Amino acid sequence: MDLFLYNSLTRKKEKFTPLNPPNVNLYTCGPTVYDFAHIGNLRTYVFNDVLHKTLLYNGYKVKRVMNVTDVGHLTGDRDMGMDKVETASKEKGLDAWELTKFYLDAFEKDMKRLNMLEPTIWEKATDTIPEQIALIKTLEERNYTYKISDGVYFDTSKFPEYGKMSSLDKEGMKEASRVDYNPERKNPSDFALWKFNTTGEKRQMEWDSPWGIGFPGWHIECSAIALKHLGATFDIHTGAIDHKEIHHPNEMAQTECATGKRMANFWMHAGFLNTSSEDKMSKSKGNFITLETLIDKGYDPLSFRYYTFGIHYRQTTNFSLEALSGAQVAFNKLKTFMAIPPEEKSIEDKAKTYDDKFLSAINNDLNMPEATSLIWILLKDETISEYEKRTLLLKWDAVLGLSLDAENKAVLEIPEDIEKLRKLRGELRKNKKFDEADTLRKELEKRGYKVVDTKENSEIVPL
Repeated sequence: MDLFLYNSLTRKKEKFTPLNPPNVNLYTCGPTVYDFAHIGNLRTYVFNDVLHKTLLYNGYKVKRVMNVTDVGHLTGDRDMGMDKVETASKEKGLDAWELTKFYLDAFEKDMKRLNMLEPTIWEKATDTIPEQIALIKTLEERNYTYKISDGVYFDTSKFPEYGKMSSLDKEGMKEASRVDYNPERKNPSDFALWKFNTTGEKRQMEWDSPWGIGFPGWHIECSAIALKHLGATFDIHTGAIDHKEIHHPNEMAQTECATGKRMANFWMHAGFLNTSSEDKMSKSKGNFITLETLIDKGYDPLSFRYYTFGIHYRQTTNFSLEALSGAQVAFNKLKTFMAIPPEEKSIEDKAKTYDDKFLSAINNDLNMPEATSLIWILLKDETISEYEKRTLLLKWDAVLGLSLDAENKAVLEIPEDIEKLRKLRGELRKNKKFDEADTLRKELEKRGYKVVDTKENSEIVPL
């Protein structure tokens, strides 16, 4: 069955054919490690993980590269202001290297909690400074750069196709650049390849270069890392939707001008997961929610993974605790069904039809809302045996990543915070505070647990 993916470059869904089948080269824009990843970031990485697993499910061999931005991402994102790592290092009283290691470790921990596959290759920006300098020199030799007081810049006017993927027209991109525009630039959309330290203070992260002591701009690292590990042209490049407007057009421009070849055949972007007030969830704004916050509220990390499946990856949506609670209830029901292995039987043709429908859903631009709705249609189908249902779900879990093959006892373990609520509710009932007890019952049900009251006690079971 053919795989179709939406290509941001052409603005349409296209049949995916790798350059060198069955091998697929995939580049994922990675984290900027100056703070914890928020659930908006993690929603994008779940999308990347589903793409990776869908490619494997289709029989491809995937080489996936992910960068780690530990230097060069400026507070303005348009080459003005302070480096985010340097700024956070001063604010938090940590050495820049210690800071980035701490937040990279935290990001990797979140990836494991969400059952994400690790990339084939992790590459830090600070580990590829020579490659970045070499790429800038190539662009300089080809007359695409110029030097001003604060750095070496790429001249976007010399790349006629600049911004071809962005939803902004040339005037829109010019207007967007005025916020932090350096008047020395030749064009508002020109971007820094190498930045000089103009503060008069020694930075923790700076290097010598042919143009002077400084540090790389944000965009050059991805081009250098992709060229190092995937070559001039590769199959798929992914990121969040905001990368489509500035970061990815800049990557594309510098890579294609250096190599004379198309950078990636497919560009894929995930929509935002905004706050409940429709604001973009952002580290710089400080208005974000971490996975740890959800865990502290009693949510299973995999409930959040399941929650993201209810929204197509290209759709921007507002985060809702109520919707997450609903996802946890559904996830608990699924785990409860999978906890008791039924008697083994043969797999009939109708069950195989469901398998085809699942493949059709994920191969239709990773349509996870359709794939997850199919789960519940399958479970309600009385003409399919319990064994067939379980067998299919275990197979589909290669993409779902919900640990449906976990030991049976795991589903019966009650989290500590849920147990505390159960005990507190029991005390309220003994003291005849039934209204308060009923409020806790509703809270437990909201978290995905049914309360069973007896004369002596109260028990809770996953819904």
